[in-house]
Amino acid sequence: MTQNSEPSEPFDARASSLNDVDPAVFEELLRMRGTIDNIDAALVHMLAERFQATQRVGLLKAQYQLPPGDPHREAAQIDRLRRLAESARLDPEFAEKFLNFIISEVIRHHERIAEDHNRDREATGGNE
Repeated sequence: MTQNSEPSEPFDARASSLNDVDPAVFEELLRMRGTIDNIDAALVHMLAERFQATQRVGLLKAQYQLPPGDPHREAAQIDRLRRLAESARLDPEFAEKFLNFIISEVIRHHERIAEDHNRDREATGGNE
């Protein structure tokens, strides 16, 4: 998988549906949005790295026939993230919803990895 820092289609950082805005205000808005755009890009790259790590966990779980989910681990992570959110002055409800979404995607990936692993194992007669 090739990792590019920019998407293939150019991004128009000046795209806006705001009309008749004072040019100085619009330029300040663009500067602020530039910061947000950079943070969004960092989030995407961090999520990609996180999912690469969870794919490796999924492979290990599949090899040793462990369940895709780990409810105790997930609950501990949610509690940890809520505390982090509170200390960062981020809504803990939002943080929990965000992590729950990620966890559900990870479990879905782990289920698929386990299915693929089992199919491959059956195809080779149980030999790995």
